[in-house]
Amino acid sequence: MVEQSDIRLTAFVRGAVQGVGFRWWTRARALELGLAGAAANLPDGRVQVVAEGERSVCEELLRLLAEHPSSLGRPGEVRGVTEQWSAARGGLTGFAER
Repeated sequence: MVEQSDIRLTAFVRGAVQGVGFRWWTRARALELGLAGAAANLPDGRVQVVAEGERSVCEELLRLLAEHPSSLGRPGEVRGVTEQWSAARGGLTGFAER
């Protein structure tokens, strides 16, 4: 069920983020924050992160994704993050690695 205050964050993470445990790390942080969604490798080397929940919590995940340097031992090297915000669609349970 989508709460009225929920929002969807779609983040495209650039850098050395595939094959280094980045999706697993993202999943762990998202679950700690209580977000639902997924992290998936894209053919161009980026990782796409889709998360739904309260905006402030999604903003915290975004901050963790882009933080330089990572205080939580984030694997890989993030060179940039592009974010898109939209209304939550619901239908997401847990947080998957794809």
